[in-house]
Amino acid sequence: MSSFSSSLPLVAPASVCRPAQQPLRRQPLAYAVAWFLASLGSNAPAQTPSAAAPVVALPDVTVSASGLQHSSNDMATPVTVLEGDELLQRRQANLGETLNGEPGIHSSHFGAGASRPIIRGMDGPRVRLLSDGAPIHDASTISPDHAVVAEPLLATQIEVLRGPAALTHGGGAIGGVVNVLDGKVPTAIPAKGYEGSAELRASSANAERAGAFSLTGGAGAVAIHVEGSKSQANDYRVGQGWAGGRKVAGSFNDNDSASLGVSWVGKRGYLGLAYSRQNADYGLPGHSHSYDGCHLHGMSLHCGGHGPELEHGDEHHEDEHGAAHGVPVVDLRSERLDVRGELRNPLPGFSNLRLRAGKTDYQHHEKEAGAISTTFSNRAHDMRLEMQHLPVAGWRGVLGVQTSQRRFAAEGEEAYIQPTDTRQRSLFVLEEYRWQNWRFEAALRHEHQTILAAQPGTATSHDGTSAALGAVWRFQPGYQLQASWSHAKRLPTAEELYARGLHLATSTYELGNAQLHSETAQNIDLGLRKTAGDTTFDISLFHNRVKNYIYGRTLEELDGLQLLQYQQQDARFTGLEGRVQQRLGRDFSISLFGDVVRARLDGGGKLPRIPADRVGLRLDGQWQAWQGYTEWVQVARQTRIAAFESETPSYGLLNLGLSYQTRSSSGQAWKIYLRARNLNDRLAYAHSSFIKNAAPLMGRNITLGVRLDF
Repeated sequence: MSSFSSSLPLVAPASVCRPAQQPLRRQPLAYAVAWFLASLGSNAPAQTPSAAAPVVALPDVTVSASGLQHSSNDMATPVTVLEGDELLQRRQANLGETLNGEPGIHSSHFGAGASRPIIRGMDGPRVRLLSDGAPIHDASTISPDHAVVAEPLLATQIEVLRGPAALTHGGGAIGGVVNVLDGKVPTAIPAKGYEGSAELRASSANAERAGAFSLTGGAGAVAIHVEGSKSQANDYRVGQGWAGGRKVAGSFNDNDSASLGVSWVGKRGYLGLAYSRQNADYGLPGHSHSYDGCHLHGMSLHCGGHGPELEHGDEHHEDEHGAAHGVPVVDLRSERLDVRGELRNPLPGFSNLRLRAGKTDYQHHEKEAGAISTTFSNRAHDMRLEMQHLPVAGWRGVLGVQTSQRRFAAEGEEAYIQPTDTRQRSLFVLEEYRWQNWRFEAALRHEHQTILAAQPGTATSHDGTSAALGAVWRFQPGYQLQASWSHAKRLPTAEELYARGLHLATSTYELGNAQLHSETAQNIDLGLRKTAGDTTFDISLFHNRVKNYIYGRTLEELDGLQLLQYQQQDARFTGLEGRVQQRLGRDFSISLFGDVVRARLDGGGKLPRIPADRVGLRLDGQWQAWQGYTEWVQVARQTRIAAFESETPSYGLLNLGLSYQTRSSSGQAWKIYLRARNLNDRLAYAHSSFIKNAAPLMGRNITLGVRLDF
């Protein structure tokens, strides 16, 4: 690794210029693209081999973000992969709700428009979001009311992983990595010259109408891909008995996205380019203007003259979305340019080279009464280059380099974060060694970060080195024991360092802390899996001790407004998650699944918004062209709460799903599906949400959809 590091020196510049004065450097990417094109060789198309049908109850699929293209059953730490029929049944309007319900994964739930995944009690910047291995640049790490720029309707596979493989995507991903795969950049010429899909669906609780299409065509060495989606949803209904009425005001969500990609495909790989645009228009439930004008006197809140907050259910007028007038609306636009490539046998001693690069122009306006009150913008670029080497003394692995630059700014009434320019440079290595029934894995990553704030003379630099070890022991056929240890550094974000001001969406007044140090996480993960036979299971136990854990501590509360300051204190996360499945004859199986996480500060304090314990029972069945499931999910009461936090009652949800698949006379595959969530119409609250009382979970919702693959 030392020779690799010396050949790619990545250090911070001696002086950091102002954001507006420093141009984005594109020369390395231009050189990489030119070399890719010269190395692809013959114009003959490279065909992608079809995946073998699974032969065990636990699915075994390739995990793209694993670095070494491992299968899900070969990972040293737990991995969740949604694809095919399972993804079709799970897809929701946003990424967080799509993954919510998988063992160990919850969501931040902010109405219908915004929701990030929470993994093992960790959220925000501790969960790294990727688009086919490249970072997703939006504003979702800054606040839970900001949407994730990823469209589940267009995803072909969603992966969630932790441990050594996750470390290659960032030491800060101590919670995990979520990788959303799509087909926007073609990787092969379709065998028949074209392929695609189309899908339509409608839902009852929010009157959602949604559709998506995808089409890839090509000839010779050129492949072209086009895709798009559109959805519209009104305010959603909640379960019975809510004091605020039947609907959550301001929970409407309209969005659309489109992408155009082109690739040059050769015998040794491909190189492609894609342009994507996403627009969203959604409301912010629970927003109150009763705190307008609140400010600090020393370290105490002062809200002179403000009246009490309106109770939910007070009289309001509705617009075409069903949202109350006066509820703020987010008007979001994101444009992204992606470069992706893969080259086989690029140099002697190396079997594969992968390139990921992108440029993002993100902006959203928060509007009130049609006028812009606050504007958030994020202009970023990134590049990731990794090379997989052939075995050396039995070790094979990946060496890589990653760079990124992010310019964030907020202007307007709620511009509680000053403009910042964040630059990161990273080197990483992932290695594996196989011996008899053992597989060993090791990863190392070093990061350097510089943040320049708009305030003159305000700049901070941090370095972090992270390492991880893992092992898989197949002690007898169909059984395996997994163990991993990681030492990870997370560098503080610009928001944690420099936030200062009123944030009405979360009813907080936030104070950053420029004296924050890096977090250091020591994680141990033990797992036991059985992948074959009538009984299969996947159970994991983890313990994560974080030194200098950064969190927003509530210092004071005034009429519901919380004074939140970012502080550091050692913390511990311990939990259990898993699933056990038993086949019942040829066509049925029953599963028990659940998760538990305990999070506390050293000294006995509790951390806020930690998800409650959860357990579920599911029955799956199939008969000829029919597939279906029914499940009951029970969420416990959350009584382990932080200061100024309220308890959340328990609830149970009944979910059903049914699908029918057939083929037309021309061979096209049709699938009709029906799913019912919260069929018992239970009033439920997400403890992980800032606005749990203002925006309960959706009530009974019936979704009917049809999908065509051709």
